[in-house]
Amino acid sequence: MNEMKERLCNIEQTYKVFQQQQFTFIAALEHSRENAHDRIKPISSIGQVQMYTDHYYNNHKRILLMFLSTCADLGRLCQHQETLQSGSTTTNILLNKCKILVNHSTNLSTVQAKYLHDVVNHLSCDEARNGGVVSLIPVVLDCMKKWVAHSEKLPCHMMQSGWPSTSSQSCPT
Repeated sequence: MNEMKERLCNIEQTYKVFQQQQFTFIAALEHSRENAHDRIKPISSIGQVQMYTDHYYNNHKRILLMFLSTCADLGRLCQHQETLQSGSTTTNILLNKCKILVNHSTNLSTVQAKYLHDVVNHLSCDEARNGGVVSLIPVVLDCMKKWVAHSEKLPCHMMQSGWPSTSSQSCPT
């Protein structure tokens, strides 16, 4: 479980850097849509961001790659969570939600970060106001934190660890 928390902490640290560049991310999405001549529909999936990154030159490609890398890290974390079979209905629901959200083809247009994520809510683009890829990372991080919290409340015999506990580092909040 400590390994899980450490990986989640590392992703959160990466996300903090990404958060500071949210406006650059929005600009990169907008420029990519312009280059693709696709300004009518919103960007609604990780796969769409990947396609824009791969096929349409963008001066802000680094921020798009940072988003995709963070999504890939979240996907790998979901795979690792599966090795920690808890048998709890709550943790299984949370894990399934995370796995669906980080799937490249999932339509994220209705995903909306909660009010606590002020950086997301104060962005001026439609994706930020109405949900979508901009809200994906904070929503998945919140879901994974809930998974960890519920898993820690379970009796030890219910957790079947696929990892040795090598770290006791906790993530700062």
